[in-house]
This record gives sequence, structure tokens and C-alpha cells, in this order.
Amino acid sequence: MPALKITANGNPVTLEGQMPSVGDKALDFTVLDINFAPVSLLNFKGNIIIISAVPSLDTSVCQLQTTRFNQEAASLDAMVLTISMDLPFAQKRFCESFNIHNIKTLSDFKDKSFSLSYGVYIRELGLIARSVWIIDKAGTIAYRQIVPDITQEPDYDDVLKAARALGA
Repeated sequence: MPALKITANGNPVTLEGQMPSVGDKALDFTVLDINFAPVSLLNFKGNIIIISAVPSLDTSVCQLQTTRFNQEAASLDAMVLTISMDLPFAQKRFCESFNIHNIKTLSDFKDKSFSLSYGVYIRELGLIARSVWIIDKAGTIAYRQIVPDITQEPDYDDVLKAARALGA
């Protein structure tokens, strides 16, 4: 299968890692929470998990995506995780500034465990490609949306429709 092509501001970028497909078993990864404590995907086992991956919370599109999923999480029966390369203390400051309390922000800066396991590490920028993943209660990838240009927002309606179809 040819590599997925995405852009950053219209310029092609290279994704590293092996991107899993819908129907694949979700790969475990370890990221850091806002207190620098390691968090594994296994910590959320048995739940519907929505992963909102963003390049950096310090950009307007990432801010919009994160605040939108924070708002939607209040009415979903799912764990919503936002993963970026931002340092944990920057994520904590962001959450405090924007009253983010319905989702968990997690950092992949240390080991790139999530971004490489899910094939969304952007080599040229050292950031995560904007993407949304839904993992069902059995631990299978039920949905994947890779946004074609990292400066664009995801299709929220499509994500929410897929999540609700799983019972979220």
C-alpha cells in the first residue's frame, strides 16, 4: 500500500512509522500526562477511545480542535484523548487557560511512541499529523481520519457519527 501523502501549508511532508488500518488491533503506546507521568493506551482498556492528534496546542486550528472535542466529550460515553508533541507543562497551561476538563491531554514528545506506532510522525517538523482515531471497547481501530493538510480541521461530524455508532 503506498504511503499516505499529507501536506503542511500545502507543502508535502513525510510521515514516519507504520500506520494501522481500520480493523487492526490498536497498538499500545506510552505518552506523558500533564504531570509527566507515563500513560499507556492500556490504561483506557474496555472503553471507547477517541484520539484527537494535533501538531501543537499553540496553534489556532489545534486550539479549535481541542476545545471542540472537549465540548463534545461532555455528551459522549468515551475517553477522549488529545495527543500532541507539546511539553506536559504547556499542555497543562493550555487546559487551564481554555477550561479543558472533559478530555485528557497527553504528550508524545519524549519517545514519539504514539506518533511512530500510528504512522503520523512528521519527519520534517517533528510534529504529529492532524488525525482522529476511534478505538472500540475490544481494542480494535474502528475509525481513522487523517487530515490532508495539517492546517485544516478534521470532519467533526464524521468523527462523532462514527463514535455514536459504537455507542459513545
